[in-house]
Formats: sequence, structure tokens, C-alpha cells
Amino acid sequence: MRQPYNYNHQEWNAPKPRHLSLLEVALHWKTPIKQVFDLWSPLPNQGWKPCIDSADTPSLPERSQGYIQVFLDGGLNQQRMGICDAVAVAKILNATLVIPHLEVNPVWQDSSSFTDIFDVDHFINVLRDEVSIVKELPTEYSWSSREYYATGIRATRIKTAPVHASADWYLENVLPVMQSYGIAAISPFSHRLAFDKLPVEIQHLRCKVNFEALAFVPRIILIGETLVNRLRDPSGKLQASGTAVLRERTDDTEKGRAGKFVVLHLRFDKDMAAHSACDFGGGKAEKLALAKYRQVLWQGRVLNSQFTDHELRNQGRCPLTPEEIGLLLTALGFNNNTHLYLASHKVYGGEARISTLRAMFPLMEDKKSLASAIELAEVEGKASLMAAVDYYVSLKSDIFISASPGNMHNALLGHRAYLNLKTIRPNMLLLGPLFLNKTIEWSEFQHAVINGHKNRQGQMRLRKEKQSIYTYPAPDCMCRA
Repeated sequence: MRQPYNYNHQEWNAPKPRHLSLLEVALHWKTPIKQVFDLWSPLPNQGWKPCIDSADTPSLPERSQGYIQVFLDGGLNQQRMGICDAVAVAKILNATLVIPHLEVNPVWQDSSSFTDIFDVDHFINVLRDEVSIVKELPTEYSWSSREYYATGIRATRIKTAPVHASADWYLENVLPVMQSYGIAAISPFSHRLAFDKLPVEIQHLRCKVNFEALAFVPRIILIGETLVNRLRDPSGKLQASGTAVLRERTDDTEKGRAGKFVVLHLRFDKDMAAHSACDFGGGKAEKLALAKYRQVLWQGRVLNSQFTDHELRNQGRCPLTPEEIGLLLTALGFNNNTHLYLASHKVYGGEARISTLRAMFPLMEDKKSLASAIELAEVEGKASLMAAVDYYVSLKSDIFISASPGNMHNALLGHRAYLNLKTIRPNMLLLGPLFLNKTIEWSEFQHAVINGHKNRQGQMRLRKEKQSIYTYPAPDCMCRA
């Protein structure tokens, strides 16, 4: 398990813009009206609709085979996928699922539980006809706890579940344990169920969990709605106002005039920067600090570190910096009047790193600029709850774009595809070489960006073998309209 790493904030030199000639044009660029119109237009109907209800009315078997526990690590979105898989495994085994246990995140030290994040009663109610779910174990099994499994080898703990295991593996290896002891605990449980060769009803169930059963608790929804309303109507934004929430809107005409906003998931924290092994312009001090960080967290086992920065960028394997994502957004047609919400846990380098992006998008907001400290008090300092708020706002946005692929990017790509919402996927293989070209002019850069992203704005992509059902919900969980 990784340990948190404390580092000196003065370990690097604030980098100067690395693409100055492009930046100078971008800061004064006037986007053509047609390009703006096309960019903000919603996706047309693509001929697909959610399709997760079985033709036959589902019914629970009269008798459960026993209890299933799972222990989920990772961040919020990795845990979300694990919850969906856990419900599916319980269905496969005809088991009673105990509300999944979320492990403490070793990096962010967040101990938020399932019930802190998700509406547990809604979760159980939506799935009540498909899977038996309990909030806690009955008294006779109360010994089966996280602490119990941490102190020794236990016959009821399954440690050997392979990544992307088949349904047959669970029937052959977990069911006998559950039948012998009445309970089986699977840990670790992350990416432990295959995406292929499963019955249609199991695939439908996974999507039903993801898109219908997993609803955030009311306090997260309340904060999320507050932020969304303030993004849509900046003139109505309340200043620090205690627990005041933006007034409810009842005028349909006013709603129709509500402004649009884009969410940028700026995935540029220190973990991301270090693991990429790329150079981000912070000089020798930054290079040494990131190398030390890699050594402490991963004992130097980072595949990319064997390649040069030029090779990594040419292959599109370097995270986009705030400056680079700003140039991409401008080339796509966003401008200094765009209401942009920044969804990010922590940007490596802080304000110094992000100042160039802010210069391009002066109307950029985040949780702390839109809401008061009192309004955010319940989620402040809790990474999973903060991520849940960002997820909610991202799902409600007119356009979502993630600077680099990752679990949140994948989760929202699938969720927004399910709802037919516009989502821009940066073409990393295109952008890497473009940013390496130090003599490229704005017109050439913009032309390449526009052409390279025409079919990366939410057009339906059918899932291929081994791809995640949570990222590509068609055709498993959607059907032709």
C-alpha cells in the first residue's frame, strides 16, 4: 500500500509559458460565430436509448446462498465501478451483498464510507427485485470485519480473484467458500469481473447499478446544484452567504435563457506528473523532486522513465499542462467569455502553474470560488466527497472535457454517452507532436486541432472486446431507438 508523501512546495521553479507564440495569439483570438454555434450545439439523436430492463419481471430466488463482502480500494470512480461489479457477482452467486466497504485512500487519506457518498436506501430500493442487499451483517457474522482480515490468513477471505475473472471462476472458487461458511469476503476487489462472455441480464444489471442505483446523498446533490445554478447564471451568484442556496427557478423563460458552461477535468496532480516521467518545465529542481517522488511511491517502477521526454510527448503519453489544455480549448472554439468550471482535486504547482490557463479563461471557476466555506464545510478535506461534487457538476454540464485519460474521464465518458451528452476526448497522439513543433503557427495548429477532434465530441462508440462497459455502454446497455 502506498504511503502519503510530503514534499516541499519550493521544490521547483515556476515555469514560463512553453508555447509562447501560440499563447500570444490565443489570448487575443476571436472565434468565428459559426464555430462557436457548432461547438455549443447539443449532440443530435444518435439512434440509441438506454435499454437495461429485462423483458421478464426479475424475481429474487427464495433462498440466498450466503453473504458476500467486498473491500474496494482506489479513488471514487474506481470504487464506483467496483460497486457495480460487486452487485453483478452477488447476482451470479445468488448471494446477499453487504454494502461494500471503501478502503481508506492511501494518497488522500480519505475514510469516507459508502453511506457518506451514496444514497444507500435508494441503492437498495432500485435493486430490490434483482439482488438482496443488506446494510450490515447479522450478529452471527459480525466477526467478519476489515480488522479481522487484516490480522491473519482467514478461510473466508478470497485473495486470489484474478483481474477480469469470469463468472465461472466465481462459481468454482467463491461459491464453495460461501456455502461452507455462510459468507465470503473478496479483497482486493478492483477490476475483478470480466467485461465479456457474461449473460445479457448481468450486463444490464451492471449498467442499472451505475446509471440508476448509484445516486449521491442529498448534501452532495445540494452543493452540486448550487454550483450548477451559479455557473448558469453568474449574475445571480451569491457572495459568501453562510448556508444560503441560490433561489429556485420557476420561470421557464428564464430557464431557457440560462447560460451554458463547460467542465474541464484538469488531471494534473503530482501523482500524474511523476508517474508520466515527462518534463514540465520546472527546471532541474522539479526533475529531481519528481524522480524522488517516483522512488518513494513506486520504488522507481515507472515504465515511462526509460523513454526521453521527446519520445513520450511524440507518443502522446504526457499529461497536458494547464497551458496546453488552454490552447486546445481555444483552438476548439472556447473563448474568454466561456464559463469554465475546473474539476480537479489539486493542481501540481498551484496557482503559478495554472495562471496561464486563467489568463485565457478569466471566467474560470471552481468549488471554492463559487461557494462559501460554510457551504463547502461538509465536503472540505474529503477527497471522495469533493470528487463526487465535481462528478455531479460534470454530468450536468453542456460539455465535458478531461485533460488526460483516467478513471473520472472514463466514468463520465460512459455516463454522458448513456445520456447522449457532448464530451470532448483530447486526441493525445495528435497533440503530442503538435506541441513539440516549436515553429508551428496558430492557423496550422488550430486547423489540425479542429480536424483531429471532429469525431471525438460524444459520437457513440460501440464497446470492443475487453473494453469497459462503464466507459462504452453501447451495445450492452443500450439498444437502437
